[in-house]
Amino acid sequence: MAAAAAGGDGPSAARRFNSTFSSLPTTIFEQMSLLAAKHQSTNLGQGFPDNELEGPESMKKVMISLYEHSNQYPPLMGLPELRQAVAAHSARHAGIPVDWQAETLVTVGATEALAAAFLGLLDAGDEVIFFEPLYDSYVPMARRAGAIPRIVQLYPPAWSIDAAELEAAFSPQTKLLVLNTPHNPTGKVFGAEELQLIADLCQKHDCLCLLDEVYEHLVFPGTRHTSLQSLPGMRERCLRVGWLSGPHDLLAAVTKAHQFLIFTVPSALQRAVAYGLEQEEAFCCGLGAALSKKRQLLEGQLAEIGFAVLPAQGTYFLVADFAGLLPAGSSEDDVQFCHRLTVEAGVTLIPVSAFYADRAATPRTLVRFVFCKTDEKLNTACGKLRTYFGRQ
Repeated sequence: MAAAAAGGDGPSAARRFNSTFSSLPTTIFEQMSLLAAKHQSTNLGQGFPDNELEGPESMKKVMISLYEHSNQYPPLMGLPELRQAVAAHSARHAGIPVDWQAETLVTVGATEALAAAFLGLLDAGDEVIFFEPLYDSYVPMARRAGAIPRIVQLYPPAWSIDAAELEAAFSPQTKLLVLNTPHNPTGKVFGAEELQLIADLCQKHDCLCLLDEVYEHLVFPGTRHTSLQSLPGMRERCLRVGWLSGPHDLLAAVTKAHQFLIFTVPSALQRAVAYGLEQEEAFCCGLGAALSKKRQLLEGQLAEIGFAVLPAQGTYFLVADFAGLLPAGSSEDDVQFCHRLTVEAGVTLIPVSAFYADRAATPRTLVRFVFCKTDEKLNTACGKLRTYFGRQ
């Protein structure tokens, strides 16, 4: 029996592994970062900030002060000091009061928060509305929870919503709408009319909302980020992501999933974030202005090289169209273009098609730059591109 099990025809890989995840390719961010390392390219693809934007040194010192505190398992929901800081931050910056004991949950970043929310809120057959382009974990995790994605397009160059298309996406099976603002990859900050449209439809169809607001402080001067949860009638149907905060009944369901994903977050990290929220507010609140200057630095040079830069109001992402840099009759798409630039020009970007689940709607000539980098690195990348495209 053992010999037969060890040899012969075993079950196929398709039968042995989870169909949702086993069919996925390696994430484009990992692919492009590995390619950048191989070719020693200037990496403006993945959104990891350089040291000057990485966070205050004081937070790092709190994180490594391991001998001053117990480092046993923290509580499932998170350390009280961090949950209190999260509640105070919500009231101070979003105008949304939060009961720290019943309405806050500390997660390992946004991706785990999103996964726990999908698993905790959704049942098989529930429908979830997403705006596309979108963060690449959304659709696979919703499908793993048994839900059915309903995709609504954001239309460039302003990444606008078609109100009729959004309304048509709702059905009696719609349970959840996911809203990411400020938005990755476009840098769009949803405005008051758009938010009211979404709020009205969610209330009309009794739909819950999962608000991915991790870039809430990364908003350029002259633009305001408003949380959908702050609108009338939305407080009790929204969960906000970064950590998680929201009404107790929704959060309790998500916590049941969180406890079997990671259970809790290392205490030293929690203390550092609590310190940062309470003592380093100037750093967070100054990010929008600092990043706006970096975008201007990059945007001007890209326009001179021949990229058509799309508008944005926040984040550290810049989307540009490279169609004007292609030879007449070229069929090169964004993936091929990004590979070519990494290998031949020494600059790594991310193809915007990676943010689309609906292949029919995928753009062919858009790429994403990140600019949470030193000015020196941004100038170096632009210099390489200027040389490569003969725009000296």
